Amino acid sequence: MKMNVKKMVLIAMLSAVAYLLVCFIRIPVVLFLSYEPKDVIITVCGFLLGPMAAFASSAVVSLVEMVTISTTGPIGCVMNLLSTCSFACTAALIYKKHHNLIGAILGLTAGSLVMTAAMLLWNWLITPWYMGQPREAVEALLIPAFLPFNLLKAGFNTALTLMLYKPLVSALRHTGLVSGSSAPKQQSRIGIYLVGAVLLITCSLLLLVLQGKI
Repeated sequence: MKMNVKKMVLIAMLSAVAYLLVCFIRIPVVLFLSYEPKDVIITVCGFLLGPMAAFASSAVVSLVEMVTISTTGPIGCVMNLLSTCSFACTAALIYKKHHNLIGAILGLTAGSLVMTAAMLLWNWLITPWYMGQPREAVEALLIPAFLPFNLLKAGFNTALTLMLYKPLVSALRHTGLVSGSSAPKQQSRIGIYLVGAVLLITCSLLLLVLQGKI
């Protein structure tokens, strides 16, 4: 029972952090699409507690966002849930089976691919209705707009998760909500930060291109 309560508290706390990120960090990218780093926190939740915890956190954040700050209503809620779950739950599922750095990288890579493919499909299905445009008009935007946006989102999510996971877990251990092994070797952490930094720089350049600034 104590473990269940601790797990629920941790999911609630991480969900609250993810929601605050939606409120305060929203970067316009292309069309009506914007990037919020909430998936990073939800993925950390999945890495810690498993894919079902990532799903629960994603559902809570999407619903709260819908009834508070969102202007896209139920459609936006569904799309947010699909996007976050396809990334975070996929990554968490693989990391649960391969609980190491390689598993994390494989999970995040698989999550990126699944999210990109899934959102191309769901944008093709739902966006014509949401935008009030014929499907042909949306199809014309899939490659020049929706594909690079989702690749950009996946890249930012992957880089930030790699760079923030260990510091966040270390902070949570001090609260007593998380117990675990000691910190990774310094060389491993430096490698992670270097990979994350390169990915962040690459995604930032892509963002500037999509915004027409370079």
